[in-house]
Amino acid sequence: MKKTVDVSIPIGPLHPSWKEPARLKCETRGEFVLRAEIELGYVKKGIERIMKGRPWQEVMFLAERICGICSVIHNMVFIETIEKISNITVPDRAAYLRIIANELDRIQSHIIANFSYCHTIEHETLGMYLLNLRETALDQLELLTGARITCAYMIPGGVRFDLRSEDEATLRDALDKTETDLTRYVEMFKGGPMISLRSKGVGILTKEEALEAHVVGPTARASGLPESDQRLNHPTYQKLGFKPISYTSCDNYARVMMRFDEIFQSVNLIRKCLDMMSEGPIRGGGKVIAGETSYTGEAPRGDLTYFIKTDEYGRIVDIAIRTPSIMNIEACVHYMIPGVTSVADITATFISSDPCIACCER
Repeated sequence: MKKTVDVSIPIGPLHPSWKEPARLKCETRGEFVLRAEIELGYVKKGIERIMKGRPWQEVMFLAERICGICSVIHNMVFIETIEKISNITVPDRAAYLRIIANELDRIQSHIIANFSYCHTIEHETLGMYLLNLRETALDQLELLTGARITCAYMIPGGVRFDLRSEDEATLRDALDKTETDLTRYVEMFKGGPMISLRSKGVGILTKEEALEAHVVGPTARASGLPESDQRLNHPTYQKLGFKPISYTSCDNYARVMMRFDEIFQSVNLIRKCLDMMSEGPIRGGGKVIAGETSYTGEAPRGDLTYFIKTDEYGRIVDIAIRTPSIMNIEACVHYMIPGVTSVADITATFISSDPCIACCER
């Protein structure tokens, strides 16, 4: 009689399906995964230490370089933390322009996350369609800010550039294209039998487990926690009538669909900004003063918190950053991956949590 033995399977640190290096160590019985462990530290940058002692004007650029996939929200949360310390107000038009930039960045981040998932489960056609659509969002980000990745668009008291009327028309056309194309791609994802087979009921993270692991972002909302969305606490999003989306199926399918739905939501939020913002100044001025505080925003992957202490010259005396992926990765390793019935589902489940290694290893 053949005996089934436990096998240790290392995955990574370099893997063709992963955007960044990380090492998973899994123990299996046959194809069934018993437990998993994550090993990080391959791209440690020490960027928080580099920030200390520098003027805010330099740290603003460093914050964006923590992660190239979600750079705009790092810019936004850093600047809004500085504004909170210094009691700096932002003109209405600039506040709406910030949301436009942030949601364009969320669109491209969610698209590349779902591209990675499709690539992992070997649905190359849909993956490449999505990667091509991401260019539309990046083109609009460049049109608004002057750059595709590290935009440095937000400054204390406002934004760097206004949106010209002719660029607004281009942006609206791009939003229409994104909505039309994505509708087709979502139907491909929902209707593809291979996708359903590889995604539904795989990588379960129950609501109770999500609460215990302090999961954030789309990963939390896919497990029935809509209140996890920090945009609920942002005054400009409140003006837009923002309401979070959530799923209750708690699996890989739900996490991918969460991002698809949030892309449609981002498109509508940008349209609302364009409709609601009136002509006016894009900079309100203000001086950075001494103080300390923390502030949390909603990155594409969840809660992003900056603690900042400044001196009277506007230098960063101390800074600490909590990024969302560390909680989501831990939850993935301890709850989602153990119990999957195929070794092939390990990488797909890991990617479904949209891990951002660059943010973790800042």
